[in-house]
Amino acid sequence: MQTLDWIDWAVLIATLLTIVGYGTWKTRNSTSVQDYLKGGNTSKWWTIGLSVMATQASAITFLSTTGQAFSDGMGFVQFYFGLPIAMVVICMVFIPLYHRLKVYTAYEFLENRFDLKTRSLTAILFLIQRGLSAGITIFAPAIILSIVLGWNIITLNIIIGLLVIVYTVSGGTKAVTVTQKQQMFVIFAGMLAALVVILTLIPEDVSFTKALDIAGANGRMEVLDFSFDLENRYTVWSGLIGGTFLALAYFGTDQSQVQRYLSGKSKKEMQMGLIFNGLLKVPMQFFILIVGVMVFVFYQFNPAPLNFIDASTNKVLASEYSKQYQELQEEQNKLFNRKKELSIQLSNSENESLRKDLFVLDSIDKSHRLQSKYLIKRAIDTSYANSYDKLNAELNTFEVYSAVYKEKKEALNTLYKAAAKDTETNDRDYMFISFILKYLPKGLIGLLLAVILSAAMSSTASEINALATITSIDLYGRNLKEEKDDDHMVKATKIFTFIWGLIAIVIACFANLAENLIQLVNIIGSIFYGNVLGIFLLAFFIKFVKGNAVFLAAIITQIIVIVGWWFNWMPYLWLNLFGCILVIVTALLIQLIQKENVKIS
Repeated sequence: MQTLDWIDWAVLIATLLTIVGYGTWKTRNSTSVQDYLKGGNTSKWWTIGLSVMATQASAITFLSTTGQAFSDGMGFVQFYFGLPIAMVVICMVFIPLYHRLKVYTAYEFLENRFDLKTRSLTAILFLIQRGLSAGITIFAPAIILSIVLGWNIITLNIIIGLLVIVYTVSGGTKAVTVTQKQQMFVIFAGMLAALVVILTLIPEDVSFTKALDIAGANGRMEVLDFSFDLENRYTVWSGLIGGTFLALAYFGTDQSQVQRYLSGKSKKEMQMGLIFNGLLKVPMQFFILIVGVMVFVFYQFNPAPLNFIDASTNKVLASEYSKQYQELQEEQNKLFNRKKELSIQLSNSENESLRKDLFVLDSIDKSHRLQSKYLIKRAIDTSYANSYDKLNAELNTFEVYSAVYKEKKEALNTLYKAAAKDTETNDRDYMFISFILKYLPKGLIGLLLAVILSAAMSSTASEINALATITSIDLYGRNLKEEKDDDHMVKATKIFTFIWGLIAIVIACFANLAENLIQLVNIIGSIFYGNVLGIFLLAFFIKFVKGNAVFLAAIITQIIVIVGWWFNWMPYLWLNLFGCILVIVTALLIQLIQKENVKIS
């Protein structure tokens, strides 16, 4: 458990209250639907671009992406390769249509093209996936800060949620957009400061170039993977194809993003804002990954714990597996000393054999960390311990080089990997916050905590703002028997904003960690986005398909995609392409069948 210095508390509280207070004051007079839901259409392109980036850049981005780089390197950046392509398509197809129709939500268009039930179904699909994501964006920083700082997680969920609710209810879309500019400034300043400090903590004779070389020797600088292996989540192809479809769905049909650029002064400002986002997003993610890689390099010269969650380490040390864990830690210490020695040598030479030796030692390091997670799992779950003991006993009865031995050894590795995904043992998302609290100077710790919470607030604000807008316009307002005035609709939207904020807090209080939080958010999106994108593409380009066919196809597709995800048919990024193609093909088939039936009758 860590304690914060008074200066860190001062920086943290002052930053958050300034953002919330400014957003509330600046947008206190948003009284019309136009002002409240579209920010009065006053946003300029750079404001739109920053707002779009802030919506996507949640706390998960900074906690999980740095942890992803620390564990696996730079390959995750390939996930974003399709984003610039998607931005161009959206600017050419989606924005002109939305602007011409003067819609408040993306789903209004679907009723004009198909029918009310298709509009309502698509809106409900959005509410489900974005409602879950809103809870996770609160939960992500809350669970980590609660464990690292010893704060109560329920209290943290409520604090983050209420801070967001205050200014989002007050000012609507304009409040979200205004505050996101300040939040992005805090985020950029904080991450840049963190990188500068990390580089100063690395030995003086290790330049930035040499640090990258050391990271590369440990397999952390492999950016591009051109393989077609579906078992590999992040490749150039999954990023360009699956990532493009995910980005098209997210930025083109997800109201939390659509609402950001619908607030633009003109069509040109909207388009320029998205292009700005497309040009800056990949470098931004690359920069965040570099920060994670530099933390990895730092730990090549400074001892790193086997597990970054102190509470988990304490559990295993207090259990019957304490001796095994301590022995593993001793092995890790010896390994660290050897890695440090080789890293120093590599920083002074170009010896290829040193790079190979470091790569081998890093593989052993990963094995130690996997075993440490398993020991922690055994300490808290007797079922795992029993499975391990049985397999280990069987393992010792066979020759080391026999096929049966290899089979049993693989079964043990499977247990290790299963344990690594456990809530109590997965420490990837805790690495960066642990480093911040232990090694960064006073004042900067408060700023980095403000970065994490600002990112959580910016994403959550966009999400509950979008959820309330969809509920108000697409469900509540559309089904009213008589039209209500602006005052009524603004009040209704504020109530829905408050309700969705409370729902997000409740979901956060009952959420659980996945293997990696940023992957969890993208998995939830991938389950729904392909289907929704396919519906919009049908609406844009295939005119003879009607509402009934699309409605049935969407229901069938969503069921199949959920089944496919559950049984792990493919890496989650490909679900976006799969769902998109499936709903289009299914709708075409249903429409043709209906057409034939009409002819026969």
